[in-house]
Amino acid sequence: VFRRLVLDGVNRATTTIDGAGGKSVNVAKVLYALGESPLAMGFLGGARGTWLLSHLAQRGITMEFVPVPAETRQCLTALVESSGTASELVEESRPVEATEYERLLSLFRERVGGCRAAVMSGSLTPGGPADFYLRCTRAAHKAGVLAVVDAQGPALAEALKGNPDLVKPNRDELSVTMGRELPDEAAVRQAMRELWELGARRVVVTASNAPTLAFDGQRFWRVVPPRIVARNPIGSGDAVAAGLVWQVLRGADLGEACRWGTAAGSANALTRMAAEVTRADVERLVREVRVEALQPLQRAGAARPANRYCSSA
Repeated sequence: VFRRLVLDGVNRATTTIDGAGGKSVNVAKVLYALGESPLAMGFLGGARGTWLLSHLAQRGITMEFVPVPAETRQCLTALVESSGTASELVEESRPVEATEYERLLSLFRERVGGCRAAVMSGSLTPGGPADFYLRCTRAAHKAGVLAVVDAQGPALAEALKGNPDLVKPNRDELSVTMGRELPDEAAVRQAMRELWELGARRVVVTASNAPTLAFDGQRFWRVVPPRIVARNPIGSGDAVAAGLVWQVLRGADLGEACRWGTAAGSANALTRMAAEVTRADVERLVREVRVEALQPLQRAGAARPANRYCSSA
């Protein structure tokens, strides 16, 4: 945390916070705060990986992992109080061998049957198999488990072939996946419908401080977040995913699930460290979230092919 940040100069932090983060870890942390017992899975390597595992264990969060030679990456976030900005400095992931992906998939298949939902989130490592989330989605469905994919580009495009129960890119990630600019809400909604036609059963698209859009194949919703003074928005999309899954598993329709997901994302932005939400903040903020049903898009021939759902690997 800095009072102000000067480029090409010496900047001294007023506060330094160490914590565990990353897409799946953030989702697990928020689910734990909401009263669930999540299991985080992934690759860990080196001293940082050992520290992350110990840190999560101290917080009561279980993680099962595949050890890899590559050091677990470290990312830095500079919070500047004078401007209210958050700048993320992201270390690039190191390559992971195909055999290590196979080990992670095997571990996933062993554990997914004991879960109610599987959230597959984040970018694959450089050179990682584009169909990895597709194979995880099929494994989840084979076990009768809700499959959620929060990804972009080829990883998301491939996952659609397995008919994930919910996909949750942000607007920039949706644009990358579709290979075109999405200049307005109508363009975003059209792209969401295309994801549904390609296999997603529900589509949720987040957009920083802008409203979240949701589509379940029949209805669109616009979900307007509460007004807050954000301290650090990093990880808010992961918090949205956690809140969504939490409520879908409780039987909420997509609009209501997005209300809670948006509240969780807003609660995350109130904290300096990603995913350090409290259930009290989520329950307070959910009353300030506005959910609006939208008129359907005018488009002919939008029926989904009848044989899209795939329940086995």
